[in-house]
Amino acid sequence: MTTANTGGRGKRPPAFMIGLTLIALILISGFGALGAWQVQRLGWKRDLIARVDARVHAAPVPAPAVASKADEYRRVTLSGTFLHDKAALTQAVTVRGPGFWVMTPLRRDDGAITLINRGFVPSRTAAYDRPQGDVRITGLLRLTEPDGGFLRSNDPAADRWHSRDVAAIARARGLGPVRPYFIDAQRGPSPAALPVGGLTVISFPNNHLQYAITWFALAAMTVGAYILVMRQTGKDRGE
Repeated sequence: MTTANTGGRGKRPPAFMIGLTLIALILISGFGALGAWQVQRLGWKRDLIARVDARVHAAPVPAPAVASKADEYRRVTLSGTFLHDKAALTQAVTVRGPGFWVMTPLRRDDGAITLINRGFVPSRTAAYDRPQGDVRITGLLRLTEPDGGFLRSNDPAADRWHSRDVAAIARARGLGPVRPYFIDAQRGPSPAALPVGGLTVISFPNNHLQYAITWFALAAMTVGAYILVMRQTGKDRGE
């Protein structure tokens, strides 16, 4: 006599269901946590953009002795005398094409020195204005850019600069102590005059909402897939 197998072939073992549930919980929790983190990043980025926008459009304040992240892109003003013979040209890519920033030290009446990014010139040999005597500068405070550019290190010995590294430029030019930041000067009264100021790009990528939606969508898809598999498992078990 033979005994018929009544549906045992399609049954899923309990270990499979437990393992599937654990994997689903891990994935759903992970995707949900990543989505929540992106929502937090979205709030932080929007707050940052609002704060920077307020600094950029505020009335200029006297340039500080020191600066932190909270001061970047703040409009400041200061006066002094340019040290044109100590200027350095640093590599630039702008809306006007590739070229160089003219980084010129400014000595104030108290002897303090601040590097001023006077603006853009298209080549090393380009002629540009060199105002003499006391000048007043208004612009955006920027933090130093140490170590060079992407995959390209500064080479002080060869006078090749790929970033606006305040300390390194000061050492190379024998300036002694300088303020630990530089200032992007605003555009002068003559738009055609070199160097061209006011080319600071203020852009903060803000893709956190898209990332949050993606992670939450993956969490929802995992929930849907888990429900479908469990329903099919229930049918196979005859439940």
